[in-house]
Amino acid sequence: MLYYLFEYLHNLHVPGAGMFTYISFRSAAAIITSLFISLMIGKKVILLLQKKQIGEVVRDLGLEGQYQKKGTPSMGGIIILTSIIVPTLLFAKLDNIYVLLMLLTTVWLGLIGFIDDYIKIFKKHKEGLAGRFKIIGQVGLGIIVGLVLFFGKDVVIAEKVTNVNLTTRQRTELIDQPESNKVNAASTMETKSTKTTIPFVKNNEFDYKWLVSFVKGPLRQPLTWIVYVLFVIFILTAVSNGANLTDGLDGLATGTSAIIGVALAILAYVSSNFIYARYLNIMFIPHSEELVIYAAAFIGATIGFLWYNSYPAQVFMGDTGSLALGGIIAVFAIIIRKELLIPILCGIFLVENLSVVIQVAWFKRTKRKYGEGRRVFLMAPLHHHYQKKGFPEPKIVTRFWIVAIILAVVSIVTLKIR
Repeated sequence: MLYYLFEYLHNLHVPGAGMFTYISFRSAAAIITSLFISLMIGKKVILLLQKKQIGEVVRDLGLEGQYQKKGTPSMGGIIILTSIIVPTLLFAKLDNIYVLLMLLTTVWLGLIGFIDDYIKIFKKHKEGLAGRFKIIGQVGLGIIVGLVLFFGKDVVIAEKVTNVNLTTRQRTELIDQPESNKVNAASTMETKSTKTTIPFVKNNEFDYKWLVSFVKGPLRQPLTWIVYVLFVIFILTAVSNGANLTDGLDGLATGTSAIIGVALAILAYVSSNFIYARYLNIMFIPHSEELVIYAAAFIGATIGFLWYNSYPAQVFMGDTGSLALGGIIAVFAIIIRKELLIPILCGIFLVENLSVVIQVAWFKRTKRKYGEGRRVFLMAPLHHHYQKKGFPEPKIVTRFWIVAIILAVVSIVTLKIR
């Protein structure tokens, strides 16, 4: 909202108002504001949750120190969501389709998580919201995001072209543009596309329509968007649930999400900047620069929450926060066409997810074969395996963070290494 006010003041030649035209300035303002909000309201929210006796429900998992967490305020994800939404509303362009999608994702998944936490805490139902309803909510959001990204007229990429490829109308439009934009427009044209980026590959573009290349005629287009939407649903659901599973130790999911957020902010910035995109030979995504402001708010919110969530935690984010964090990361990566980087960038979430899948599958298989279920890990998700082995909680969290940093660096390096 402040962007439009300062844009008006800038048009009136008010000194200093032009600062709001810079992504770097608004991003800095967003991260500072989100940090301030999370730190300032954090203590008040914790006290309110304690007053309302909104505490963690602890299941007996046989883990050392688990009962010390009993009664610790949960639903602290409200702090994170507020600290993301407010700075985004203040400093981003609210008519940007990508910003609107990120806000929708934040509120949608935050609401699903809130309902889940509410049932656990107030209804005293340990399982919370039934899994099928969570999946329905995630699938519903995935359908909306997928359809908007597929059909939205403002969702485009810039294809490299030369003047010989331009129509007469396009050449005329190029002449009418300001001198500063002619170089950019001369070498690129905005177009609808289902292309995405494949890491470590020289010609690093993959088009979802290739998956239905065997289909000819009018059915090809609808099949393309069905395949695309299915991929969006799968990625969103997997990452969201992965973040949810990771939120089992103090600061683990929060810190990991902050690290991923920094990497996504860098990827969004270079993808939205014509000069950097051309230098790195990556996909240039017009209008996506506003995502850097959202990412800045995301980073500030998670770091600010970590102040209270680090060991020993004063508050837990609950599903209100964890489901939203995972979904935000997934949708953000899909928007900037880096979703195939998720197995690397979100490697911690992936491993946590896989550890549960492997544990359950192996237990069921051995139970059918031997009459008694056997386990691959001492306990799943993976962080509990290390707890069972006797590692202190802070050491596990710190080492997971180190791995997350390495994976984030590798993800950024993929921009040049092919």
